[in-house]
Amino acid sequence: MGRAYGIDLRRQVIETINDDLSARAAAARFSVGVSTAIDWHRQWRDHGRMEPVRQGKPGGSQLDPHQDFVVVLIEDQSDIALHEIAEKLTLERGVSVGRVTVWYFLSKRGWIYKKDRPRCRAREARCSRPTPNLG
Repeated sequence: MGRAYGIDLRRQVIETINDDLSARAAAARFSVGVSTAIDWHRQWRDHGRMEPVRQGKPGGSQLDPHQDFVVVLIEDQSDIALHEIAEKLTLERGVSVGRVTVWYFLSKRGWIYKKDRPRCRAREARCSRPTPNLG
């Protein structure tokens, strides 16, 4: 993803359009796209700001508001599967998510562990369940 143009260039384009020059002419003068010049001027006109807006996908998870519910599910049934958590979220909370979304949500909080019990007998220290970090 590319970087945003500097504030100085934005200011010059906006001031040029405000001085009764068309957006197309201002874009040609400063070597930016016509739609870019129009978007900058519209943003300044509607919101009064010249700063670029944040790029990229917003952070967070759609499961953040339901964290307490997921914690209770895991505490009640420690060996609950990801698809079971997703099903309970859909049935009881109306949140339609897949098991991968649940996995990412739990992984960010340190709650993922493998349920490979036959190998765990040989190396108990490696297979111990991590302490959850929800802070």
